[in-house]
Amino acid sequence: MHTLHRLINSVAMASLFTALSACAQTPAAPAAKANIVVLATGGTIAGAGASAANSATYQAAKVPVEKLIAGVPELADLANVRGAQVFQIASESFTNEKLVTLGKRVAALAKDPGVDGIVITHGTDTLEETSFFLTLVVRTDKPIVVVGSMRPGTAMSADGTLNLYDAVAVAADKSSRGKGALIVMNDDILSGRDAGKRINIKTNAFSSQWGALGSVVEGKTYWFRAPVKRHTMASEFDIEKIDTLPMVAIVYGSGEMGTFAAEAAGKAGAKAIIHAGTGNGSVPNYGVDTLKALRAQGVHIIRSARVQDGFVLRNSEQPDDKYDWVVAHDLNPQKAKILAALALTKTRDTKELQRIFWEY
Repeated sequence: MHTLHRLINSVAMASLFTALSACAQTPAAPAAKANIVVLATGGTIAGAGASAANSATYQAAKVPVEKLIAGVPELADLANVRGAQVFQIASESFTNEKLVTLGKRVAALAKDPGVDGIVITHGTDTLEETSFFLTLVVRTDKPIVVVGSMRPGTAMSADGTLNLYDAVAVAADKSSRGKGALIVMNDDILSGRDAGKRINIKTNAFSSQWGALGSVVEGKTYWFRAPVKRHTMASEFDIEKIDTLPMVAIVYGSGEMGTFAAEAAGKAGAKAIIHAGTGNGSVPNYGVDTLKALRAQGVHIIRSARVQDGFVLRNSEQPDDKYDWVVAHDLNPQKAKILAALALTKTRDTKELQRIFWEY
């Protein structure tokens, strides 16, 4: 009996060893690549100059999305990539209507189970506004990445190729989910909420006073922080319920700024005025009565600041509670304009508007 038991055990062990060896020799199935859609809107990343030396003088919005993708064959190593041309414009020509159109296109793609992430190529002049708009209105946890370039593809040391490669890498990475719309430029992963264009002739044009969320190195993402303000899935705004945006004007502060710009904005039908004040969103003494009068007419006054960093303190410099004004907190004037327009689709109550500016 003992001999029979030893024989059975030996056969069982041999069978187990054979099975394990077979498993070890069978290569693991490659992970399925993410499906990424590139929505092209134009801008410098699709631009062309007269010569390789033209890095600041060129024509934007010349190269179609198919050529942009074909120009970076390495994208195929990262994901299954396809493109669609939404617009072919320089980004300073973006309008509210185009923002809404783009937002609805992104939202529809985000609902598609066959799409894992979305990349938007965009001119840099208003890229920060579009990225903030998308982070507020598209209710998805799928990565939305907005990317541009500071030099056209025809220039020496053109940055668009690597930026696009990095953007697709971020959009294809599952760790990019749930972080709102992102900006990928110059190896940085930035929040669409608070990053902005801070220089117009260098490739490190975009940054945030609160720092980058992460970096992209050789197609791999590295994360260091996450946004805490409300966005995407946690947002109360929904692009599927928005067809138009109210007019919001920005009035730039300076010494001897006068009151004519604010008055003209009110006459033109602005529902809110972003006062891009000096320092802490300061309002000159001769301008207070004009803004108070506009508020009495139903125009909301939102104090922002023309300085790049810091934030506007409520009831500092001006008695905002008394005047029924709103402060933009840390949002620059152009981002405050986006949030104000969206907020006004929900409410005209000043306290509610201020809540929205605190939370987003």
